[in-house]
Amino acid sequence: MKNTIITISRQYGSAGRAIGHQVAEKLGLECYDSQIITKIAEESGFDAEYVRQNSETTSESGFFASLTGMDLYTFSNRDTIWVLQTKIITELAEKGPCVIVGRCADYILKDKYDLLKVFIYADDKDRIQRITEEYHEAEPGKNAEKHLIANDKRRATYYDIYTDQKFGDYHYYDMCLSSSTLGIDTCAHMITEAYAKKTAE
Repeated sequence: MKNTIITISRQYGSAGRAIGHQVAEKLGLECYDSQIITKIAEESGFDAEYVRQNSETTSESGFFASLTGMDLYTFSNRDTIWVLQTKIITELAEKGPCVIVGRCADYILKDKYDLLKVFIYADDKDRIQRITEEYHEAEPGKNAEKHLIANDKRRATYYDIYTDQKFGDYHYYDMCLSSSTLGIDTCAHMITEAYAKKTAE
């Protein structure tokens, strides 16, 4: 079997994390998600919540402010987190086949490992329902929609800055799956089947 790593990139609220964990369980692999944040926090000394907010998303205003010298300290912290994130994800991949959710793992590992790169997306309606009813990160109504749009912008900006690739562009992935159309279980099954075929070649 090849030492193939599955990377799960995903829209906020698309159930990409749940799909990644289900895939790992089906294949008997480790799934790395929040553990990456914990490791970065331990090595950097930053609070875990601060790492979570700065290891996958950014604010456009904060980024552009840093370019003009208004927020160099924050930008320096984010750079430090990126370096540690790259180091930790590479170390986890070196342990063997696994599933890594988010954290730009698809880009970080692209020239070092055989990857199955997956992007999960979903309808806005389903994502809003998920972030309000499951994640409890927004209130129903306009607040939830604004929260979703803002998070999408921050995640895309972060990915574009650090990878020089466009977040969600199908050219960079092997599979792009809609959890709204297919459902979580079917997405996990399709990824599992694709992984089995890829590693058998």
